[in-house]
Amino acid sequence: MASTLQGHAWQNRFWSYLVLVVLSLFVFMPMLVVISQSFMTNQEVNRWPPQIIPVNPTLFNYHDVLTRQDLRLDLWLRNSLVAATGHTIAVLVICAPAAYAFARLRFRGSNVLFAVLLVTIMIPSQVTLIPNYLLMRDLKWLDTFNALVFPGAANVFGVFLLRQFFMQIPHELEEAAVMDGAGYLRRFTRIILPLSSNALTALAMFVFLGHYNDLFWPFIVTNSLETRTLPVGLTILNSAYGQQFRPMVLAGAVLSTIPILVVYIIFQRRIIQGVTLTGGMGGR
Repeated sequence: MASTLQGHAWQNRFWSYLVLVVLSLFVFMPMLVVISQSFMTNQEVNRWPPQIIPVNPTLFNYHDVLTRQDLRLDLWLRNSLVAATGHTIAVLVICAPAAYAFARLRFRGSNVLFAVLLVTIMIPSQVTLIPNYLLMRDLKWLDTFNALVFPGAANVFGVFLLRQFFMQIPHELEEAAVMDGAGYLRRFTRIILPLSSNALTALAMFVFLGHYNDLFWPFIVTNSLETRTLPVGLTILNSAYGQQFRPMVLAGAVLSTIPILVVYIIFQRRIIQGVTLTGGMGGR
């Protein structure tokens, strides 16, 4: 009987791994093709039938995309990192206190207010595009980092995610602080935030990656080379050199993914724990 159960368990594990391998191939194959062709010459990339492995690998494409005078990949990368980091900090500063208020403060209409807040997620971003642009114009923030950092900092998803995590933290911990005379602010900063590092990290990574990859809004509010972000720069690079210098465009795309991979590898465990609400005191 035990051997039969072990046999079924082995078969289930085998099919599970097989499905994961097949799905991984579908996900990673385009990435492998992009990385491989970034080391090819333009003639090799345009050859038919297409080849996956470069015959004579070269680093010329990476050198060219980093040293061309009309391209500033290093500047665009810095702008994206600065804008994404600043926006992430703004989201955490705004969303964490709001989430704590919805999770702990009880006042008339709080549930209705939170429901209305969630409904705003369904509003398409195109609806608020023109008002936001006009606001940036009136504030004289067009073509500045302020226009890349502050719009969208009141993130409804961030409030929802943190509220759900804060509600899992035992009330007894705050009751003990109340006995010591701690107010809402002290309880929030001394108890809630230290116990919510996983949720805060998960939200920070979601916001950072989303803002780092954002193309539409930076394309609207930036005009000069000095304020362009990496997605905007890569779009311009593709439109200007995509047909004649495709490997150079692919090299730029590969370089743009390195910061994302580094950030995700470092914070992968905290992201998973924060989303599943099992990290720290949140997972009782």
